[in-house]
Amino acid sequence: MADAKSLLESIGRSFGYIYGREKNVRINTISQSPTPTTAGKGIKDIDDMMDFADKMSPLGNASADDCADYCVTLFSDLTRKVTMQTLFHDGGFSNMGMSLRAMNQYSKDLTPFEDEKRKKWFMVNKLFFFSFIKRGE
Repeated sequence: MADAKSLLESIGRSFGYIYGREKNVRINTISQSPTPTTAGKGIKDIDDMMDFADKMSPLGNASADDCADYCVTLFSDLTRKVTMQTLFHDGGFSNMGMSLRAMNQYSKDLTPFEDEKRKKWFMVNKLFFFSFIKRGE
């Protein structure tokens, strides 16, 4: 999925330049919150991903309808100079390192969990999170 998204963003920039110069057309890509679309529902554990993104995002996940509304704004003359951009419509998720809400949730659950290969992993204790955030300031 990451490769496909990167390719799409690159195409948006390349075509944005070509069509902007030759035809005065704007081309942008939109990075949306995890959304249960037909393609999104095919992702394993999409519900967990959506829950995680919702907890991390200051404004919560954006719905598909919210994204459609956002797309409509790009047809406005108010955005006539916006081109070749990846526009984030994700409730702030793309700019979050670790939210206090998510950190509190994870620090409560220190039980082991298993990945697909059944290797055991453990949640990191909250001291790590606090020291990580303090160093990152």
